Amino acid sequence: MTLRIGHLSTFYHTSMLLIAKGEMRTDVRWNLFPTGPALVDAFQKGEIDMAYIGLPPAIIGIDKGVRITCIAGGHIEGTVIIGRVTDRGFPDEESLRDIIIQFRGLRVGVPGKGSIHDVILSEYLERFHLKNDVEVINFRWADQIVDAMYKGPVSAAVGTPALAVSLARYARGKILYPPSKLWPNNPSYGILVERSFLKEHRSDVEQFLMLHEEATSMLRNRPAESAKIIADFTGIVDEDFVLDTLKISPKYCSKITDEYISSTMKFVAVLKKLGYIRRAVSSNEIFDTSLINKLHPAKDHYQDGLAI
Repeated sequence: MTLRIGHLSTFYHTSMLLIAKGEMRTDVRWNLFPTGPALVDAFQKGEIDMAYIGLPPAIIGIDKGVRITCIAGGHIEGTVIIGRVTDRGFPDEESLRDIIIQFRGLRVGVPGKGSIHDVILSEYLERFHLKNDVEVINFRWADQIVDAMYKGPVSAAVGTPALAVSLARYARGKILYPPSKLWPNNPSYGILVERSFLKEHRSDVEQFLMLHEEATSMLRNRPAESAKIIADFTGIVDEDFVLDTLKISPKYCSKITDEYISSTMKFVAVLKKLGYIRRAVSSNEIFDTSLINKLHPAKDHYQDGLAI
């Protein structure tokens, strides 16, 4: 049996450590995708069995009949707003509305339509009555956003901590609002699995989750070592880049907490309001916590931070 896992090029996902260390106990085929919505499409086509996905695109897929369920967490609060060093930001400007108003008449870059970053931005533009004043540009790959901000067509961005570090290094960017304040406990990513695969290969999925939990622990407790492994494996960034990325939102754990579920269900309401989904998808459709509660019965570690 070959386990087909879809993943993103996100440094703080445990996929990077698991691929680099090669400790999987079963045959695995890792498949790289540009965005969460692309991963959901791959599920729908039967191309993958498991994936690392932000919860909003997974909810959109479930609404469309894609038979997937979230069986573990991984990270929370992984969306940041990035502008230029000359833009007003927190704490000098405490109002998120006033921070976003700076980009009235301008363009903001964000990953693919339906990604968690896209949904968070869309919700705030709607809430602040700015959806007709700020142009949202969706990009297939995050590095395209870096290029767009460097050359000027895009004035700000909403995306991952890694995007924030890239923009700080290469496009005079800075974080304008803390990720913990933007959308508390938002499900940055979870481990999603196709339902029939979970039923037929439960022991294999459980073995994977054990390694996933160990990797989240390594990110928290040995961040410098983790950063070196990831940097050496990718060969495109240095250790400091990865460590800076890990520090921006250092909230890693495999457990699905009540807060994780509650934040996800707030996304359900927003997705329905904004027209991304047709109905209120229930938490039972989204989550199956049976395996992760067995493997991680203790309190979660999201608030523990990094051991630096």
